Amino acid sequence: MTPISYRTVLVDGIKVFYREAGEQHARTLVLLHGFPSSSHMFRNLLPALAEHFHVVAPDYPGYGYSDSPSVEQFAYTFDHLEEVVEKVLDALKLKRFSLYVQDYGAPVGFRLAVKQPERIEAIISQNGNAYREGLTSFWDAAWPFWTNRTAQTEQPIRGLFTQASTIWLYTQGVREQDHISPDAWTFDQWGLDRPGNADIQLALFEDYRTNLQRYAQWQEYFRQHQPPLLAVWGKNDPIFGPDGAEAFKQDLPHSEVHLLDTGHFALEEDGEVIAQHITRFLTTRIPA
Repeated sequence: MTPISYRTVLVDGIKVFYREAGEQHARTLVLLHGFPSSSHMFRNLLPALAEHFHVVAPDYPGYGYSDSPSVEQFAYTFDHLEEVVEKVLDALKLKRFSLYVQDYGAPVGFRLAVKQPERIEAIISQNGNAYREGLTSFWDAAWPFWTNRTAQTEQPIRGLFTQASTIWLYTQGVREQDHISPDAWTFDQWGLDRPGNADIQLALFEDYRTNLQRYAQWQEYFRQHQPPLLAVWGKNDPIFGPDGAEAFKQDLPHSEVHLLDTGHFALEEDGEVIAQHITRFLTTRIPA
């Protein structure tokens, strides 16, 4: 099995942790994690892909093993997360790569793609949304918070940081709950429970409204640049529904969509299937 390296790089004084595997001369795939996880969500996918690709998975500031400066020290916005990821990739001298985006990884990755389309070879979206069609009723509680942030409108959002909610994110919509490792939500909850992390998550959730405002821009990027896109989507996801996967076809008629009978963190149950789809897609659709 190809070994995984665990490294850090300094970005504007912040230590950013990343996992890396595979030969650097191969095609590169950058894995961008979602909430409330980290590169830990790719712990099984990295070795599965490393035989064929160079794979890099960073932790955003405030997540996983990266530094977690306070909200007074660091602006927790998706624009800023994209800047950090871009500087990590620059430090690793990665000129062209494919993106795997999941949940929060989508607004980070799509910002990068719009800014530097020449660097993007392909996109794999695993429940990484870019269309209003993908938003479920889960987001109903967000609108009052986005419109008028108060202690009252914060309460439903703070509820997302509890262990019960983290377990729900991992188990809702899966076929067999007994097959989902508790390591996944235990590690994520450790991050959420750190002092000051609730403020970080509230800041990012408040900024999430800017992502909906960017949908038209991202869709224009798809239409103009036609990046090869593979959607491997947990169709039972309570956060981003399957219509979000099908919507890619509006702007990317040659995109490939696979709806999997699982939930938000599809890698936990269908990691092997997703790895097979990615390997086939990138080796057949992207020139060597």
